[in-house]
Amino acid sequence: MPTFDLRDYRDTDSASWLECRLLSFFHTEYYDDVVTERPRFDPADYLVAVENDTVVGLMDLELFEADGKATIDVLAVHPRHQRRGIAQALLENGLARLRDRGIRTLDAWTRGDEAANAWYQSAGFVERYRYLHVYKKYDDGDEGFETPTGVKKIIMAFMHAELDQEAQLRERFSRIHACRRYVLDL
Repeated sequence: MPTFDLRDYRDTDSASWLECRLLSFFHTEYYDDVVTERPRFDPADYLVAVENDTVVGLMDLELFEADGKATIDVLAVHPRHQRRGIAQALLENGLARLRDRGIRTLDAWTRGDEAANAWYQSAGFVERYRYLHVYKKYDDGDEGFETPTGVKKIIMAFMHAELDQEAQLRERFSRIHACRRYVLDL
């Protein structure tokens, strides 16, 4: 029987929300997707799983009610609390809320993390689109980049590219991830 409670996010959850998100992403391809405060969407649902007043799991849902759609902006479970059904409980609670609001489609984006991809697939999500996240690091070279007036050098850049460019981009850039869009029809 789970020992966590599900509820709406509260401003007093801020510190443990940030810690949960950071630590859950640390060993994934999103390791550098660091935020210092929870992003806010309007309208949205912000759900947390708490244990002893500490966030051990979270799911932020951005709502596009006019279109009947929603996006999981973030779904994270603290590493010490994974494999306890927290993500599934958050999803089930979120799906009930979305259905009550007339949402018909939920999507989520992830990269190559095997556990995350397997989880979305086991939850009934279907991959519908994939593209590339391309990172230019300081030692990847500057060919093709123009700097604005007064700027000496582009050190880092984050770009999107289509899959058919993957081979040539991998020759040039050392960090590339396939970004996957999963969709669940409600």
